[in-house]
Amino acid sequence: MDLLTPELGLFFWTLIAFLAVFFILRKFAWQPILSSLGDREKGIADSIATAERVKSEMSQLQSENEKLLVQAREERTLMLREAKEMKDRIIGEAKEQAKTEANKIIIDAQQQIIQQKNAALTEVKNEIGLLAVSVAEKIIRKQLSAAEGQETYMKMLAEDIKLN
Repeated sequence: MDLLTPELGLFFWTLIAFLAVFFILRKFAWQPILSSLGDREKGIADSIATAERVKSEMSQLQSENEKLLVQAREERTLMLREAKEMKDRIIGEAKEQAKTEANKIIIDAQQQIIQQKNAALTEVKNEIGLLAVSVAEKIIRKQLSAAEGQETYMKMLAEDIKLN
């Protein structure tokens, strides 16, 4: 049991050594240790505040990014719609122009056909007239070749003149 109970002298000198070390540490080391702990606590608090601020900024940036993404999608949709409308309009204008030109070509062709038809009819009439004159001339020559035919023809002309 002697080992478990310290002697009074050992206890006394241990107490004095402890108090001496305590006062020396209190005088020289306690203040710097507390100030470094305070600085460390302040640094940790500042880091936490900075992290919170960065977190809120990140969430704000994320919401702004989502808004920009939605806006970009809307603009893309609008641009696609405008492009489709422009394509439809250009196709419609091209079709309309093609119809107009086709109608113009058809009208010109019809006019040319009518002109060629009229020219052909005029030519046919002229040919028929020439043939008629030629036939009449041959008939009259044949009839007038005889003296009797000439007299008959003169009488007929005289009667025509009297009627007019």
